[in-house]
Amino acid sequence: MSWTTRPLGPDTWDVFAELVERNNGVFGGCWCTGWHPERGQRGIDHRELKRERVLSDRAHAALVLDADGVAQGWCQFGDPDELPTIKHRRVYDQDPPPRPDWRVTCFYVDPRHRGQGIARAGLAGALEEIAAAGGGLVEAIPEVTAGRTAHGRFLYSATVELFEEHGFDRVRQVGKHAWVVSRVV
Repeated sequence: MSWTTRPLGPDTWDVFAELVERNNGVFGGCWCTGWHPERGQRGIDHRELKRERVLSDRAHAALVLDADGVAQGWCQFGDPDELPTIKHRRVYDQDPPPRPDWRVTCFYVDPRHRGQGIARAGLAGALEEIAAAGGGLVEAIPEVTAGRTAHGRFLYSATVELFEEHGFDRVRQVGKHAWVVSRVV
């Protein structure tokens, strides 16, 4: 299967929304808003929050489309103000790395298509979009999976190995299996 990527934006909102709705709101109905500043606020309509952020250019992702133009996954990225929530914050803040220009925070792949290269295509698409927006230091906090079994639904931040395939270096470990990785685009 060959995959294409397109930026999340007003013209791709419906394709994105269809994927999320097809998967019951994704991750318990979060609509991939858990990394945004509004995280944890009571009474939020996650769909509407994401829609407003997308329409006002305050939410970014590379959507991964199949040959029929149906979204089967995405890779979310943005600047640290757009995505201030990070995993392992307490340990991260003990010795923070240089402030990145961009963060890659979340991946989603439709369960029927996992293991088919969608996360790989999403990360490549995100890096292309970051480069087109001027590039800079890109950071993520994925998990090491080499030598262990990790269930795909828990790999919403992808794997260290995938990031290393795309030129990222390990900066430091912040969790049992989690690493800060970075590269300049």
